Amino acid sequence: MELTGQCLCGAVRYKSTGAPVRRFVCHCRDCQRSSGSAFHVGLTVPRDSFVVAGEARAYRSKGESGRNVARYFCPNCGSGVFNEIELRPGVVSIKVGTLDDPARVNPNYELFGRSKMPWVSLGDIECFPAMTPAGHQPKP
Repeated sequence: MELTGQCLCGAVRYKSTGAPVRRFVCHCRDCQRSSGSAFHVGLTVPRDSFVVAGEARAYRSKGESGRNVARYFCPNCGSGVFNEIELRPGVVSIKVGTLDDPARVNPNYELFGRSKMPWVSLGDIECFPAMTPAGHQPKP
């Protein structure tokens, strides 16, 4: 599956040719703060099939797990574009709103439901109180 996208100004573009690994919504406080919204919608793809054109800078912080999270953004317009999470090596988490066609992706589970805003309802998908357990495969 080929996916393409960009930041708001178009200075950072990307292409992924790998099969998506996970489709999720994250309600953790870090994702809320970094997105400026109630949640982050992400799509993880294999790192080796993900190519970036343009200069993306990273802000690095520690996640709840104590592991590093690198949040890549465009230094020109400030748009967040993708994340790399030490806890999930080998994949990149694309911010779904940056996809050229974001309607192609529908999340099938939620993370950090304990931080979910009470007014958010995403339908009948699995919601985990924190990170999903290792090896867990959400319902299709």
